[in-house]
Amino acid sequence: MRRLLLASSSQYRQELLSRLHLPFDSCAPDIDETPLPGEHAEHMARRLAESKARALAEKHPNHLIIGSDQVAALGDTILGKPHTFERAKQQLTAASGSAVRFHTGLALLDSSSGRIQVDCIPFTVYFRQLDEDRIERYLRIEQPYDCAGSFKAEGLGICLFRTTEGEDITSLVGLPLIRLVDMLQAEGIKVP
Repeated sequence: MRRLLLASSSQYRQELLSRLHLPFDSCAPDIDETPLPGEHAEHMARRLAESKARALAEKHPNHLIIGSDQVAALGDTILGKPHTFERAKQQLTAASGSAVRFHTGLALLDSSSGRIQVDCIPFTVYFRQLDEDRIERYLRIEQPYDCAGSFKAEGLGICLFRTTEGEDITSLVGLPLIRLVDMLQAEGIKVP
C-alpha cells in the first residue's frame, strides 16, 4: 500500500487527517508562499497546495502526498497569518460585521505516477460586530497569531461568528476532509 504523506507541519492539519484513521507521516515542504502579483485568493490556494505536494515528491517516491493551503480574503484583500497581536487586532477590526471567504486548496499527488488531483473548497465566515474590547479579550485568551484571519474556528474563535456558509467545516480549519476522502477513494484508498 502506498503511504500517505501530509505535506505540512501544521498540528491543525495533522489532527484533522488523524480523524480518517489512516496511517500517515508528515513533513514540512519548503516553498515560497508569497502571493504572485495580482494573484487572486482561490488561485493562490490551489497553487500553494499543489506546490507543497510537489515539493516532497522526489524524496518520497511511492507516496500519496497531501498538500493543503488556506488563503483568507476580505473582499479582494488577502489576509495572511498575523503573527502579532497588533496585526491580528487590525484583521479582526476590518472583519467586524463583514464576510471573510476562506479558500482552502487541496492537492493529492501520487508521487510514483505523477498523477495529481487539485481542488479549492470555499467557506465563508460572517463576523459579528466586534468592538475593540471584545477583540482584545479574544486575542489575549486564544492568541491565534499563526492562523489566517486571526481566529481559531475549532476554539473560542467561534464566538466571533454570526453565521457560516460552506459545504465542509473542516476546510475552515485547513484540511477539507470531505473532498480529501473523494480524492483518496479515486486512488483506491478505502475510508474507513
